[in-house]
Amino acid sequence: MKTISIILLALSLTFGANAQFKKASVHATGLTCAMCSKATYEALESLPFVDKIDTDLDNTTFILTFKSNVPVNIDAIKAKVEDAGFSVGKLVMTANFDGVNIKNDAHVAFAGNTLHFMDVKNQVLTGDRDITVIDKDFVSAKQFKKFSTETSMPCYKTGMMTGDCCKTDATAASKRVYHVTI
Repeated sequence: MKTISIILLALSLTFGANAQFKKASVHATGLTCAMCSKATYEALESLPFVDKIDTDLDNTTFILTFKSNVPVNIDAIKAKVEDAGFSVGKLVMTANFDGVNIKNDAHVAFAGNTLHFMDVKNQVLTGDRDITVIDKDFVSAKQFKKFSTETSMPCYKTGMMTGDCCKTDATAASKRVYHVTI
């Protein structure tokens, strides 16, 4: 019986480790020269969960590949871009889902984060899927205003979960809520 318990625990840890962010595409706004790009690159390179960075300078986009089994801090990505003197115009995260059931306007615990899916059809996500972060300071003011009509939940304006926030099928992974769409 003890052996079976150990095997089940090991399997649950293995499957839990698969739920992670694999990479991100960060569009930085305000870059005007090679020095701007270099400053942003160096700031992003200092993130402890980043394994490598590819650049698309024509589109001022940085493609971050994350280290396996290292937690990713989405706000830290934004902070590094801002520390370099610029802002995030768009952040698309590639996540490895393993049968994650999502519903429109509801929270899902994923990779140590709480994701609030907006403007999506109810579905089960499996494999690598791109999700776009649509929180304030991750999209333009116009896009933020557009998405704010998709929910009446207070967490979209604050980015934080409150006691009466959102329909949820799972326990929140954190009080910080990242609003995303597919």
